[in-house]
Amino acid sequence: MIRRILSPKSVKEEGTSGFDSYELRLGDLMRGERATLGKSLLDVQRELKVKATYIAAIENADPLAFETPGFIAGYVRSYARYLGMDPDWAYTTFCVEANFETVHGMSADASSAAALKAERRARKFEGKDPFANPNASFVPRGEAMLSKIEPAAIGSVAVLILLIAGLGYGGYSVLQEVQRVQFAPLTEASGVGSSLDPLRGGSSGFSEDVLPTQVADNASDLPTDALTRLYRPEALAVPVLIARDGPISALSPDAFRSAATVLASNVEAALAAIEESEVQVIAEAAPELKIFAVRPAWVRVSAADGTVIFEKILDTGEEFIIPATEVPPMLRAGNSGSVYFGVNGETYGPAGRAGSVASKVVLAQDSLSEAYKVADMDADQDLAKYVALAAAE
Repeated sequence: MIRRILSPKSVKEEGTSGFDSYELRLGDLMRGERATLGKSLLDVQRELKVKATYIAAIENADPLAFETPGFIAGYVRSYARYLGMDPDWAYTTFCVEANFETVHGMSADASSAAALKAERRARKFEGKDPFANPNASFVPRGEAMLSKIEPAAIGSVAVLILLIAGLGYGGYSVLQEVQRVQFAPLTEASGVGSSLDPLRGGSSGFSEDVLPTQVADNASDLPTDALTRLYRPEALAVPVLIARDGPISALSPDAFRSAATVLASNVEAALAAIEESEVQVIAEAAPELKIFAVRPAWVRVSAADGTVIFEKILDTGEEFIIPATEVPPMLRAGNSGSVYFGVNGETYGPAGRAGSVASKVVLAQDSLSEAYKVADMDADQDLAKYVALAAAE
């Protein structure tokens, strides 16, 4: 058994420590103020235009992270002012904690930039500061070449290529099947060779005086080819000719003349019957229907679907002819006692009592004849004047 030997820990009694016993450094205060503002190093870099590496170096009191020591004072004061701290106190505290001293430009210590660079190069691999690494995770990087290619697009392209390949292979297979030519052996000889028997030296094997009945009796002793040649139909000695113009030659001109004569007589009789009878092709025109006012009156003529056809205040003697529509229009009139209807030369009305409104009046000859009586000229002097003036014109 392997045991681990541990050295005993030295127990040291310490006094009670409180908040005042903890030493707060400048970096802790700055980080706390930055956290209070809710800002990250990249937010500070974007707003102050100062690298996040320099901001982290100020919080860590590391003057070696700066390229030029002469800019440290400005960076520290700007960052302290951004956090709402005293710039001079912050810079003084940074110099104390970082053991940094401002060097005059003409002094001998100002040439220590090379020494600082050498020391920075030596400390490159000692500490693992994430902000000193150019490949830090929070530093924005450019997109890689393959990052813009989506796997779904690759799969779609692959499926499309497979589909095109399958269609091409199918078309090629069908083309090969269509163009394929197969040679099949013939079971019987064609032409002159079919009438010759190679086993009997070109003769048919039957004498001319042998009857078919005798051949049929001995059919079991005959080969199959002989029976096939025996019952094969003979070719016609004389071909059968059918005239192509036979149906035309069978037609008789006299039959056409008689049919034409009968047709002409029928047409003449039909024309005579049409001339004798009165055929009405077009329906009779609807009687003229108009509305007119003997005194100023407001009228509105609406179609069956509610569309306003005519709306106006008719002056004395002004009229409006109702258009012929499939469905009769409707009339709504104010001061209806002054509105009359003219139907095929007859005057009907008035549309209502004097000073009243007449609505839903169907402007059709039958409806007006049933709903209203012929106007009484003696009852309305203005109507009598209008009729007399119309007759004079």
